Amino acid sequence: MADTCEREISGQTVRIDRTLCIGSGNCTNIAPEIYVIREDNIVDFQDETPDIEQGRLEEAAALCPVDALIVEDEDGERIVP
Repeated sequence: MADTCEREISGQTVRIDRTLCIGSGNCTNIAPEIYVIREDNIVDFQDETPDIEQGRLEEAAALCPVDALIVEDEDGERIVP
C-alpha cells in the first residue's frame, strides 16, 4: 500500500500520510463513512467515500494527533493542519 493516498471529497482534497499515522482512530470517530482503520492499525479511506459536511471533514483531520490528515480547498490551499 502506498505511503500516501488522496481523494476528492466534498470539493476538498484529502490526503492521508500513512507514514505518520499512529491509528488513534479520532478521524474514524468523526467521519466513519470516510475513514477506516485497516488491519495494520493505520487509517485508510473507506472503499467508497460520500460527500459529507466540510466542517466534519476538517474536524476529523484537525483531531489527528500527528497531522497525518491534510485537507486542501479547491485552489490547493491547505486548510488543515
